[in-house]
Amino acid sequence: MENRREFLKTLAMAAVVSGRAPALGANDRVRLAVIGTGNRGRILARYFAALPECDLVAACDVRRSRLDETLADLGAKVEACGDYRRILDRNDIDAVVVATPDHWHAPMIVEACAAGKDVYVEKPLTHTVEDAVRAVEAAKTHRRVVQLGVQQRSGQHYQEAVALVRDGLLGKVTHAVLIQPGGYSQVVAPTEPPPADLDWEMFQGPAPRHPFTPSRLRWRGFYDYGGGLITDWGVHLVETALWALGADAKTPLQTAASAQYVAFPRDLEQLPDAFSCSWQFDDFVMSFTNVVPPTVDFGQQGTYLYGPKGVLHTNRSGYRVLPYPARKDRDGKVIEPAIDGRLISHREDYDKNDVYTIAHARNFLECVRSRKAPVADITTVGFHVTLPCLLARQAVKEGKALGWNGKKAVPL
Repeated sequence: MENRREFLKTLAMAAVVSGRAPALGANDRVRLAVIGTGNRGRILARYFAALPECDLVAACDVRRSRLDETLADLGAKVEACGDYRRILDRNDIDAVVVATPDHWHAPMIVEACAAGKDVYVEKPLTHTVEDAVRAVEAAKTHRRVVQLGVQQRSGQHYQEAVALVRDGLLGKVTHAVLIQPGGYSQVVAPTEPPPADLDWEMFQGPAPRHPFTPSRLRWRGFYDYGGGLITDWGVHLVETALWALGADAKTPLQTAASAQYVAFPRDLEQLPDAFSCSWQFDDFVMSFTNVVPPTVDFGQQGTYLYGPKGVLHTNRSGYRVLPYPARKDRDGKVIEPAIDGRLISHREDYDKNDVYTIAHARNFLECVRSRKAPVADITTVGFHVTLPCLLARQAVKEGKALGWNGKKAVPL
């Protein structure tokens, strides 16, 4: 296959080729293809295929064995291919799901939009800040529906928690704390020939070329392909905070990050495994941290919102309202808690019946047919909840604080 420079030229040429499907009616079934059938892609394929509004007609992956497993799991007639450009060339496909490593998101969004396809893309929106700007421009230029896969936006208990904060239960929230234990760094295995069923050139795509090692298939911790926890779980946690604070359209004034290699040897091709990030907005501050390895006393995973009356903590298991305890003022007068505590639980079956992902997928399909903006539209939500995480990834890599001038990151 082409080297990286030739590969990028091929992508640029492919972006002007259009396999446009006819416009859909309000009751037409959406003909869909899934690009990327790893863990998340396989789950999304299963959920979309089960919806009556959808016909899943094609699936694509650079590893044939994984693609075959997905097709067997679906038990339906779905065309398989190893090159996503074959899907974009088809004029009978209305929309695509992009569930690939992060470095492929922007090229596929841009090309799919140019080909007249709507896009459901897994988080993060893109791999870099510059890529995110390109993706938004493509969606606007070609008037495509692009939904970011932040399924919490379609979740009932998240909607309830957000409404409580927006209705003023906590008072004015000035601080959001995001906690996600763990990390993706690893000791890199020796190089070896790639497996016979893997198209290693296509996997690397627009990224720099490297000899194959099995470690690179666990790609999230490598700068070439991902952004570690910051752009993985970080996007979900940031999305919840900005949504609750009515800050979907806001961008950080300043992004700072510090990081260390703790559990694994220093490896500049991988993100550090321990880090702390902070973002200054116009009227609140937001921070994100992890610990390696995860410990039970580090604090529950999720998004914490601090106001003068109390704290709201939410994650996939539900949400808690935590009032500040009774205390005395300077004159010795007892100040009682300003709000009542509460606990709302949610049980998530991620693999088989994740009702939030199913609702998010259904919202996307409805918007493909209606041409309305989805709940996590790329321009109003997707870009803004991804941007802080991409800036933090860049700040960790460059070792400097960054600002945002509306078009690109700038050193501070």
